[in-house]
Amino acid sequence: MREIYLLSGLGADKRVFDFVDFSGFKVNHVEWIAPNDSESVESYVTRLLGQIRTNRPIIIGVSFGGMMTVEIAKQIETEKVILISSAKTRFEIPFYFRIIGQLGLNKLVPSSIFKTVNSLTYWFFGTKTKKENELLKAIIKETDNKFLSWAIDKIVNWRNMTMLTNLTHIHGTNDKILPLKTADIKVSNGGHLMIVNKGKDIGGLVRQILG
Repeated sequence: MREIYLLSGLGADKRVFDFVDFSGFKVNHVEWIAPNDSESVESYVTRLLGQIRTNRPIIIGVSFGGMMTVEIAKQIETEKVILISSAKTRFEIPFYFRIIGQLGLNKLVPSSIFKTVNSLTYWFFGTKTKKENELLKAIIKETDNKFLSWAIDKIVNWRNMTMLTNLTHIHGTNDKILPLKTADIKVSNGGHLMIVNKGKDIGGLVRQILG
């Protein structure tokens, strides 16, 4: 049985993968760990590698997890990398996020602000039902404040320019958090949280990619 490693997104956890059928694969969830003070992405990823026990692993990352998947693949050899609702390089991070990072404005905002959930939050993430809203709200509320602040800083200051040759990028055409720029597979009307409300479609695409 082929093994796959899954990395969830910022303000999310492994529950988002519950909507995707991974039957036939041995699933391993890479759990987020507490970042050290001022820790670099490279150092953090090196510590995550202790959870990956397969030679040339298949890794699937959603949103921020996709960015960390890219960083993992820069440190170890991988069989296949799949990004969902994520970014391959710094140029796919919206320019306004990059400006916030350059000015350090994100560090002026208390992490509690990022955990405020309202109708605008649901609109940005693309949730469509009361059940999806409740799931998103629970996940955001339960996200560790220190991790949230650290991860946001790494997103707005991400510097990666390496293009992986074994990477497939799946992205929604209606993603409001990371608006679509380029992707190998475009999901019509898919929002940032399409792994939840289009999980069946995403699962089918993953199976096609992995063969």
